[in-house]
Parts: sequence; C-alpha cells; structure tokens
Amino acid sequence: MPLTSYDAHQRRYRLTLAFMNGRIGKDQTILDLGADNPFSAILRDQGYRVLNTDFDLDREPLKVAEIKADVCTAFEIFEHLLNPLTVLEKLPARHLFASVPLRLWFASAYRSKTDPWDRHFHEFEDWQFDWLLDHAGWTIVRRAKWKNPVLRPGIRPILRMFTPRWYVVEAVRK
Repeated sequence: MPLTSYDAHQRRYRLTLAFMNGRIGKDQTILDLGADNPFSAILRDQGYRVLNTDFDLDREPLKVAEIKADVCTAFEIFEHLLNPLTVLEKLPARHLFASVPLRLWFASAYRSKTDPWDRHFHEFEDWQFDWLLDHAGWTIVRRAKWKNPVLRPGIRPILRMFTPRWYVVEAVRK
C-alpha cells in the first residue's frame, strides 16, 4: 500500500515533536512562524501556548520582532521566503526550532502549479542553512536529518529511501 501524503506528514510531525520533547516548558509561549497549521494544533494539544504569524513574512519581516514569545518554531517556512535572513535576525525569542527541505540532486525544487504560496524559493544543503543561521546570530545546539520514503515503484522513490529530505535544528541566540 503506497505511503500517502497524509502518512508522510504524520510521520514528520511525530519526528518533530520527538525532537522538541523535553527541550521547552509548557509554560513557555511558542511563536510558530506561518499561518495556523496542523502542527500548531498538535503543539496546542500537547499543552503548549502557540501563536502564529498572520502576515506576509517577506513583505513585513520586522513585524515578527513585535511578538512576545519564549521559543520560535519554523517548520518548512524558510524555503518559501525570498529573504529568510531578515526574519531570522528579528525573531523575538532566544530559542529556535526550525526545519527545511534539503536540496535533492535527483529532483527539482518543489513548485505547486495552483498555489503561489506553496512554492520553494530555496531548498538548502545542510551547510547552507547552518551558514544562514550563523550569519543571523544563531548557534546550532542539535541537528537531525530525516528521510521521506515514498512507497511506490520508481527510481526516485528508491533514492528517497536512502537520501535525507528534511533537516531540523535546535538553535539558541549567540
């Protein structure tokens, strides 16, 4: 039975929650960059206080600094931004959890043909994201990579079984 998009999202949510587990307190406020999403709901169900951004981070990146939060999360957000550096510099918290899709040598950057918000301007190599975070004033304290297996026939699905697709980091302000 093929792995569906829903299954892949649920797997990534479980891995992300496990990566965050025990690293922040339930009394801390989380600023989850981007619109309210299924993972925001999962965090709320786990007892966290979660705020989301309801504005265009590319057009109004300085607005993010006005929000009071203890922790920032940015899961699959920075690849959509034209300039993630400014947002990273202005994040209001001293603690960050972020993930990005890794650039795959066997696939083009993701681009939805119907939703202009669902397109990747960047797909990073791990060193590029590390460099971006460092340049924005963050120090990485932990990192992990995850594969995105797709259970269907073909060369790309086989390559996805061995090639990491997601890169997640925990970082603190320098």
